[in-house]
Amino acid sequence: MPNESLIIDADLRQKLEYQRIRTRGVGMFEYHVRDLVATQEARHAEKAGWQSTLDAMSPMQKRRAIAREEIESEGPSPSNLRYMHSSIANCPLPYKRLPEGVYEFERKQGRMAVLVEAGKLRAPDGSRVQQPVPYGPKPRLILAHLSTEAIRNRSSTIVVAESLTEFMREMGFEKRGGERGNIKPFKEQLQALAACRMEISTWDGKRSAIIDAKPFKGIELWMSDNPDQVSLWPSTVTFSQEFYQSLKTHAQPMDVRALHAFANSARKLDILSWLNYRLHSMKTKLVLAWKPLQSQFGEGFARERAFRAQMADDIEHLKSVFPKLPLNLTAHGLILEKADPEVLSIPKRLPTK
Repeated sequence: MPNESLIIDADLRQKLEYQRIRTRGVGMFEYHVRDLVATQEARHAEKAGWQSTLDAMSPMQKRRAIAREEIESEGPSPSNLRYMHSSIANCPLPYKRLPEGVYEFERKQGRMAVLVEAGKLRAPDGSRVQQPVPYGPKPRLILAHLSTEAIRNRSSTIVVAESLTEFMREMGFEKRGGERGNIKPFKEQLQALAACRMEISTWDGKRSAIIDAKPFKGIELWMSDNPDQVSLWPSTVTFSQEFYQSLKTHAQPMDVRALHAFANSARKLDILSWLNYRLHSMKTKLVLAWKPLQSQFGEGFARERAFRAQMADDIEHLKSVFPKLPLNLTAHGLILEKADPEVLSIPKRLPTK
């Protein structure tokens, strides 16, 4: 008699019990047990091969491979959605820290612009300390997390203390304190977001509209960066009403597995956000020349040739996670065919905000 204990996967155990009740005759039941054991062994071999493949990859390749495997096996799901303000997704924050003494950053895209001004925060000793303009992937991830909590709970006030630490883990950042730990840069970017002012504007040639607001109305800052201390983050963060009302109208969904796959690259996060926005709004295929592409995503590149090479790498990485993405780069620029947002793992029916 084959050893039933070798069958461990839940679905195979369920089939085993079904055959135990249904099958008449010991010989026929043994046949089903052997078949299930063989299936279990094949699964073990497949997992071992998959793990061996992952072990040979770089950390970033491994993130992308795991994200693709999870997305393909599980499919789109509302539970995996996170949200970002569409204006920030289309006119994003800088990729790198601005030069010393530069405290304003503006990016335009089509008939939309976001202007970000750095601000100051009050230190525990009473002094006012200049903060930088938020930059890099971390403020994008922080805003995605806080915006998602606000949308899900239908509240401008978000309970942060535990959720932000958990979100860090979800993005692949284990909390580590100290001068070289990852808590400090997250905390610095949270402080930069708390201090900054954002001006989100749109125009159509006849009218223009401006939302002028600080993202946060209230936040307790200057927390410890000791990973053993409970109060790593503020207990609550409150979006300003101007930002919160705009977020409710312009929240753009993204798959959390994609956020994890590209959590170390601000540019890839921005390209993903932009493609997501385009797929939701476009009515025919999009053809975009290299010059506006570089204006949108080419920060830090003086030469178009170098930017083209970087963009090609970034698109290759995006398509390694989303192989059905109908996007190609040519000598003239980018071509994006009309497609359902499900190619980026966004469900057809989104939960009501």
